[in-house]
Amino acid sequence: MQGNVLELPGPFGIAVEVRNNFAFLALIIFVLALFQGAGPLTVIGLIGVLLVSIFLHELGHAWAAHVQGVKVTRIILTGAGGQTKIANTSASKKEFITLMGPLVSLGLWAVLGLMMRGVYQLALADPAWVPLGMVLVPWLGFASLINLFLFAFNMVPVQPLDGGRLLLLGLRHWMPAPKAARVAGGIGIVFCVLWFPAMVWVFYQSGLLMLFLPSFALHLAMARGERRR
Repeated sequence: MQGNVLELPGPFGIAVEVRNNFAFLALIIFVLALFQGAGPLTVIGLIGVLLVSIFLHELGHAWAAHVQGVKVTRIILTGAGGQTKIANTSASKKEFITLMGPLVSLGLWAVLGLMMRGVYQLALADPAWVPLGMVLVPWLGFASLINLFLFAFNMVPVQPLDGGRLLLLGLRHWMPAPKAARVAGGIGIVFCVLWFPAMVWVFYQSGLLMLFLPSFALHLAMARGERRR
């Protein structure tokens, strides 16, 4: 561990960094869950599911880069989410790399949801499955929900989320890069304004919390043509 970073070996020879602000997020979740009556081991499990889900999302980006021959320097996990650092490459390769993270999260949501339904149906059909079903169904449901949240969260069209990157890359197919940046910046401003009330609503509805706020200043600069991101 170096300073505020825990560095671990990862797949494809990629270093994985866990920043200390993830521990801060974990502490907030731990305290809030305890106040809601969850046991300590349950809360640790919830945090573990969140960490693994974010890592697999980022691993989707890393895999897409790896198979296209794009160098991946590291995967970073923070309280605001995750980030996969890659070498500069072409726009077409960036599109595939960016898209794979949300697709992994969406795929995990579907697979885990089907597993939950399968275990539930087995428990209904055979009483012998009931004890195992009572353990697995809630956890599979939670893991499925987390990955659906990660998909939706990352597809919001603001920088530097995947949705914002895909919007900018997609607009560049239809218009010059400076105009694409201005349009993406204008769309991003709208979502920046809506971000905080939306996060409060999500927290009260589901208890899900992420320490991330998009930069209004960045999107304003893009809309003015001062930044191309």
